[in-house]
Amino acid sequence: MEKIKIFLVEDEIVIRNGIKNSIEWEKEGYEFVGEASDGELAYPMILKEKPDILITDIRMPFMDGLELSRLAKQELPDIRILILSGYDEFDYAKEAIRIGVTEYLLKPVSASKLLDSLKGVSQLIRQEKEEKELLKRYAEDMQEKTEREKLKLFGQLISGGLSTAEAIDLGRQYDMNLSAHVYEMILFKVFSVIGVGEQSGGVVEACENLENMIKKISYVYIFQRGIDGWAFLLTADDEEQMEQKTDRLAKRIKLMMEDYKELEYFGGIGKPVMRLREIPQSFSDADHAFSGRFLSELNRIVRVGELKNMQGLADFEVRGFGEIERTRESVEKFLNNGTQEEVEGFTRAYMKEMPEDNFKSMLMRQYIVMDVYIVIMSFCEKIGTSDEAFQGEAEGFKDSIQKIHTAQEMQEYMRRFLSRAIELRDMVSGRRYSDIIEAAKEKIESTYMLEEISLNTVAAGVGMSPSYFSSVFSREMGKTFVEYLTGIRMDKAKELLMCSSMKTSEIGYEVGYKDPHYFSYLFKKTQGCSPKEYRARRKE
Repeated sequence: MEKIKIFLVEDEIVIRNGIKNSIEWEKEGYEFVGEASDGELAYPMILKEKPDILITDIRMPFMDGLELSRLAKQELPDIRILILSGYDEFDYAKEAIRIGVTEYLLKPVSASKLLDSLKGVSQLIRQEKEEKELLKRYAEDMQEKTEREKLKLFGQLISGGLSTAEAIDLGRQYDMNLSAHVYEMILFKVFSVIGVGEQSGGVVEACENLENMIKKISYVYIFQRGIDGWAFLLTADDEEQMEQKTDRLAKRIKLMMEDYKELEYFGGIGKPVMRLREIPQSFSDADHAFSGRFLSELNRIVRVGELKNMQGLADFEVRGFGEIERTRESVEKFLNNGTQEEVEGFTRAYMKEMPEDNFKSMLMRQYIVMDVYIVIMSFCEKIGTSDEAFQGEAEGFKDSIQKIHTAQEMQEYMRRFLSRAIELRDMVSGRRYSDIIEAAKEKIESTYMLEEISLNTVAAGVGMSPSYFSSVFSREMGKTFVEYLTGIRMDKAKELLMCSSMKTSEIGYEVGYKDPHYFSYLFKKTQGCSPKEYRARRKE
């Protein structure tokens, strides 16, 4: 058991030595970390040693005990203070209570009386420390839920739905200091070469390492977007500093990704903005740059203004029928890896890169539309969709070719057709997801009693990144992974409490909690009563 640290302040050396030498501190479970003759000398020593309990006389030269207690409480709110006084005066006691002094003892105080007081205070300190540790562990276990709540904050930031004050207050809940002079959004995603709904083991490791690296950078706040990768919110003092920070972050990411040759990645950087309410604009710019992942080579992080100069886009212009065929790859790539939310951005980026001359000829317009039609229908056939309604819609789309006269009309055609194809793809993927979820549930139900089971280990077992798996699992199950795992463990614990004579600590161990205190804490947190109270019900 960790020893309780004691610091003594007393101006009378005889009394100070008497207190110090009359108690066997080590034997009693304490660590005597220092002493001083007045508050002025004691204060810097207290800040350095950070004792759990301060024993101080009330009347001393230079700085008295009450002033010392006030200053110590300001810097060390958890410190417990025992005031020693030879003056039985009510005003002193009132001031001591106001400051937050734990006990007010009259001199002379015997060693046994002091020990009795210390024992009570120590018990309270240990109880509070244990509760803090349990709360910290619970918060770590609930991190998955916290990330989902942070994503809601992200949604509000990019929609402009919060005032500056509201955004700053909400940010504090997640240790984010959103008060800055300049803000910038970056969207980033890691890809495996397998295709949508499937990821390689390397993605799991890369994503974990990436998140761990980003979380250590003070000026970057990370939001998990599940299937859509991550959003990074950067803060800086001015635009020049922001550019330096952005370049530094991009270099660190690129360097880290060099270790994963089997993976690909892409990032889009928005323009810096000066106000929190302008973050939606930076996000929109980042999203536009991010859409370049469908139209160019991957493994790059680009600013929105760099899209025109990127290799791959420079050759994107469609000059003739032969050149049109080269555009198929971008559509196919989107069908494999794009999301429903990205359809609008993809079609906008696709059409924006096409020369207007291609829409002056009716024959050229029809050829482009038919080419997109063929690519989408071939993809749907490949993934095994047999949706009759879609077949009918597709024929209707094809028949509407004669009505397409402008780039805007063609963009709307592509948006509707791609959106429907992605919807069908996701339905097929959903069947694959159901297999993944069933595998995950089997893994949980067969290994729930192992302390080392976690979101990361199960995600690795099904070949997904933790954030991707968390997103899919929560969507399919209606609860987070940890909530599901905890539910399984609590149900088994309740069964054992009712149907066995095992001790509470043994039951906790049996269902995966090696710390009996944490098991009891979690049981009460989730079930509304302690394990002992729950067991008592069987006698009713």
